[in-house]
Amino acid sequence: MKTKNSVLSLSCPYCNSEDFVKRGTRLKKGGKTQLYLCRACKRTFTPVWFKGRQHGWQVILDAMSYYNLGFSLEQTGKVMKEKFGVEIQGSTLSAWLAKYGQLCAYKRMRSFGMKMYSPYEIIETCTLAHRQLYRFRYHKAKTKLIMADDFKHYKFKPMKEFLDNVTAETPHQYFQQGERMSESLLKFSKTEMIVRAKKNYATALAGLVFQGVSDNQQRHEALQKFFLANDSVTVATEVPVYLRREDLEHMQTQLGFKIFEKTKKGEFKEINNENLPRLITGHIDFLQIRNGAIHILDYKGGAAKERPIEQLTLYALALSRLTGLRLFHFKCAWFDEKDYFEFFPLHVVYKRGRGRKRIKTIEGVYNLNEKINKIENLRPMV
Repeated sequence: MKTKNSVLSLSCPYCNSEDFVKRGTRLKKGGKTQLYLCRACKRTFTPVWFKGRQHGWQVILDAMSYYNLGFSLEQTGKVMKEKFGVEIQGSTLSAWLAKYGQLCAYKRMRSFGMKMYSPYEIIETCTLAHRQLYRFRYHKAKTKLIMADDFKHYKFKPMKEFLDNVTAETPHQYFQQGERMSESLLKFSKTEMIVRAKKNYATALAGLVFQGVSDNQQRHEALQKFFLANDSVTVATEVPVYLRREDLEHMQTQLGFKIFEKTKKGEFKEINNENLPRLITGHIDFLQIRNGAIHILDYKGGAAKERPIEQLTLYALALSRLTGLRLFHFKCAWFDEKDYFEFFPLHVVYKRGRGRKRIKTIEGVYNLNEKINKIENLRPMV
């Protein structure tokens, strides 16, 4: 459980114990409220931030999202009146924004985004019929602001160009016939990769959102909508990507990437070109730009038990190929409301040589140590 001083802290209001479990929901005027049972005093309670408040958690989340999209306090109140039938005062919404502003960091970028796009244009949305329906969303203002504010992100302009053209240029026929990346049989060597477990805003935001979403099937989309509208780094969700056989062949022969297949004996061997899939497709849950890198995130319930290394690596390979950006610039991660695990996909597909460093000259290839020795022998004695 979170600590008592955390923004998302929960504790029993009767005995201050943090040992509790979920115990159903209560239907209130503004939506469902999660209930908890304290194992220490055996009493039922709601989260501390629900006490003395009549609005459900979903109302709060949606109100903050609409405001950060660019609606004024008054306009947001009208939208919530039409959507939920509840009255929300501007002072109430301001209090929510102040309380959760640390997590909803787009608030500090909001005024700049409003100068670029109206609240109805700031997020581009497209429904993709790729065997099942996917809702691609792209925050145009956030992408521009991230690249303008930090010189480390200037080099990611090809990523912006790719996202600008997803709606118009995605080859939808590929997604009707291609193998899915989440189900691919391709394997990678994990001998040199490092998976780091950490806590960050993704886990905190997930914990925040899930207080208002009791249906597990709705969690995925609720997270995507809230991240895109309220955090300061998520630029797109459900991004369609694909890899063709010629792309994989190029990575093997020209870039030296190692791609494996599993044999009938359970062993792994480097895959032959003729055994590569003709086409492989996928949809990236969350795409973020931060700290000089492009982050590919996937929400996995029970993240501590999941290992989607191949799936996320294929996402990174596909996005690298489609944008022309080096795989060096990508990071991959999967998370839930408790855990966050990240790794570099480059460490999965590319292994550094173990031999001595060699240099290439007009005369040919020489061992670097031998060349240094020759230079030392030619030096005059002092």
